[in-house]
Amino acid sequence: MSCGSRSTFEVKTTGFYPCVRVDAAGSGVVSRAGGLLLTDAVRTSGLGAELSRALAPWRKPLVRHDPAKIVCDLAVALALGGDCLADIAVLRGEPAVFGLVASDPTVSRTIDALAGDAERVLKAIGTARAAARARVWALAGQHAPDAGIDADSPIVIDTDATLLTAHSDKQGAAPTFKRGYGFHPLWAFVDHGADGTGEPLAVMLRPGNAGSNTAADHIAVVRDALKQLPSWRPGTRPGRKVLIRADSAGCTHDFLDWVAVSQRMSYSVGFTLPDDFDQVLPRIPKRAWTPAYDAGGKVRDGAWVADVTGLLNLSTWPKGMRVIARKERPHPGAQLRITDIDGHRVTAFATNTARGQLADLELRHRRRARAEDRIRVAKDTGLTNLPLHEFTQNQIWCAIVSLACELTAWMQMLAFTSDNHTGHEARRWEPKRLRLRLFSTAARIAHTGRRIIVHLARDGAWTDLLLTAITRLRQLAVPG
Repeated sequence: MSCGSRSTFEVKTTGFYPCVRVDAAGSGVVSRAGGLLLTDAVRTSGLGAELSRALAPWRKPLVRHDPAKIVCDLAVALALGGDCLADIAVLRGEPAVFGLVASDPTVSRTIDALAGDAERVLKAIGTARAAARARVWALAGQHAPDAGIDADSPIVIDTDATLLTAHSDKQGAAPTFKRGYGFHPLWAFVDHGADGTGEPLAVMLRPGNAGSNTAADHIAVVRDALKQLPSWRPGTRPGRKVLIRADSAGCTHDFLDWVAVSQRMSYSVGFTLPDDFDQVLPRIPKRAWTPAYDAGGKVRDGAWVADVTGLLNLSTWPKGMRVIARKERPHPGAQLRITDIDGHRVTAFATNTARGQLADLELRHRRRARAEDRIRVAKDTGLTNLPLHEFTQNQIWCAIVSLACELTAWMQMLAFTSDNHTGHEARRWEPKRLRLRLFSTAARIAHTGRRIIVHLARDGAWTDLLLTAITRLRQLAVPG
């Protein structure tokens, strides 16, 4: 196909874009060479080997495709932008990069087989994930989420739920509180801090009508999340080195009793002020209000925080609970609520952290919003629409989404940081930007004897970054 009679290398000079001749004569070309970042992350983390061992009971004799390879392939496909089983075809079309990839019927049969024993399979996948995570965090050193943690600087686990719309009658789907129809999964993420992103630790797929503040669900998800931490040991209490953050859905007596009393962890959860708090607010002395901080840790004009613990009846809550209120002038154009007082919006959170400036504790709690970023990433990595019909099938799908998000986060943690500096800004890129700039990089394949060489474009805008990242991952990879 051409635009006139010009040769392949000649272009017309009119119009916004060059008009070039197009044919199908190319060979040895791969369109997603950047996917090597993900396959190298599988190798470096040891995830492939761990999954192969964990899923061995579900591998039938004489089969060509290891269920673990199929699960890894699906996770990589989701990380590259897929959102259904059939999108594994993206990998199948690039065997030089992704190896032997199962056919669509084989993938479907494998997911059905795993879903038939979902409880055991999910436990096995969780075991493999925990082992791979321990290796990644050990390799990350000072950049790992658990580096240098203590009671004053704990590792942070965020819990949050989200709504997923079901566009057909799927098993377990139910009406939601927002008058939709679908599912209401509850997630737990570990926060990587300001210099990184985050990674999922646990997910519980629930019907759309599941309660947002169900204590049993929060306990189950956090319990599963703790098992993913390298420091976790059966029968031990995490203690104050772990901070649980949640919105007001996590502020229930049963949940906080389990967190603070049973497990002795720290917490920071949204707190709903009593209806008569508008009568309490004027009794707070002006000197009790201190300036609040913005996201960068600087004093924010028009926002203040105060400890209001002594003005509330907290006798039924766990001992040591503090309630810190924040009042601020709403941004221009915001609609005031009936509970807003004197033109100020008042919110509060509860914590059992005894030390620290009020503004610092309030800023730490507001950074819980990063969990919403993690959910957005998960939805951009296959979570938006659960593609399967059976509930157990979609539980397996959620586990694969978790793997895809983890592979991306682990790759960024290891490939874009070093011992000498904090790293490249790509450490914080979300999937859309990674796909546009790195994963979609094209290259030419060359075969030399038994070796396969991927030639990246010499003058590519992101070639140096991609090559450096791949090199670093391979330096960390398990030999063999």
